[in-house]
Amino acid sequence: METYTDTDKDQILHDNLEHTLFSWSKQSGLNPINAERAEGVYLWDRDGKRYIDFSSQLMNVNIGHGDQRVTEAVAAQMRELSYVYPGMITKARGDLGRKLAEITPANLTKAFFTLGGAEAIENAIKLARVYTGRHKIVTLYQSFHGASYGAISAGGDPRKFAVDSQAMPGVVHVENPYFYRCPWYSSTPEECAERAAAAMERIIQYENPGSVAAIILEGESGTSGCIKYPPTYWQRVRAICDKYGILLVADEVMSGFGRTGKWFGSDHHGVKVDLMCMAKGITAGYLPLGAVMVDEAIAKSFDDKPLPLGLTYSAHPVSCAAAVAVLDIYEEDNLLDNTVNLGRHLDARMCDLMAQHPSIGDWRNTGLFGCIELVKNRATKEPMAPWNAAPNQMEIMNKVAAKIKELGMYTFVRWNYIFVAPPLSITKDELDEGLDIISQAISVADEYVTR
Repeated sequence: METYTDTDKDQILHDNLEHTLFSWSKQSGLNPINAERAEGVYLWDRDGKRYIDFSSQLMNVNIGHGDQRVTEAVAAQMRELSYVYPGMITKARGDLGRKLAEITPANLTKAFFTLGGAEAIENAIKLARVYTGRHKIVTLYQSFHGASYGAISAGGDPRKFAVDSQAMPGVVHVENPYFYRCPWYSSTPEECAERAAAAMERIIQYENPGSVAAIILEGESGTSGCIKYPPTYWQRVRAICDKYGILLVADEVMSGFGRTGKWFGSDHHGVKVDLMCMAKGITAGYLPLGAVMVDEAIAKSFDDKPLPLGLTYSAHPVSCAAAVAVLDIYEEDNLLDNTVNLGRHLDARMCDLMAQHPSIGDWRNTGLFGCIELVKNRATKEPMAPWNAAPNQMEIMNKVAAKIKELGMYTFVRWNYIFVAPPLSITKDELDEGLDIISQAISVADEYVTR
């Protein structure tokens, strides 16, 4: 292992801060982890401090860090063929397409490959509009579909506010079936699902159903707070699509590839989707890749006319080879079963933590895709930081996040949410180690609880 002098570390830090830009951050005063190496569920900085990765970086390193089986597959592919233009055939491309057709619902038979999740969303929107001849896209307010112009317009995340004067036209947002904070004051999750779907249909009727090309739902809600779909919601949305001839698009970029204990989040709801967007876990973050899985009937409609989609790096053979290796690892290491089993343990531990920590208002989880929502008062549900909190409203949660980092954990903390989405390869002992750190950090928030 290479060793670094203080001078080396300082130069690396200088070059990063002086010559690169960091996402979603003001650029002064940054103190990022100076990452050196990673293995399994851990990463180390250049001072030798170890961090347990409790959000799989950005919910993508599903198989864990540093798996050399992927390295070997990538190297072998590069020795044979590094790049050809997307109009050529490669073995890796065909192997991956076949594997994806095997693990997705039966009607999704063909893949269009992209280089990430936002590109998958962009191309799904384009495909839906071309296929239907309609232009409007319906999505949820509390959702995120990527940061490119079309994708960020489709999402309801407030990160789009800085650029929404130039947003993609034709997007219609509706409210989430968010039972913990139900906009319709529902008494049961099922009632929330019914009212949310009815509200969506009313808005579609106002907007002219004949103008709506697609409804896009995350397979499972991600960075908006892992807002869980109540029972029957997906089925009700599918019925709306069928009634008005609208395509249903599942955004599985974050919730796909075993994260929820099934191959895809929408698999839990037993509905047919017409397009499925994916990325992140398809290569577990080892190389950039995304895809849109396309319904057979939609794909066949382009048999005798050009498909109006194209990207320089579509179906990149090295990325496809990495994905094939990663899909093999999910199966060889039984990672979906591990996710189900440890998800049960995680839920049980979180029940104990909720009894211990009065600041935990809600815990939402499927498999290893969870979110802790911290509140000042359980009765009023006043959040520790509001939705889209300004910097001066983040004092408490900044202290929580700082404690997490101090104790040797990397995870995603946003507003009043702490995300729990470790690599699917995590062990029970490693999961408990991370939860102990989170428990200590939540004790900081407990001091601000009002009774």
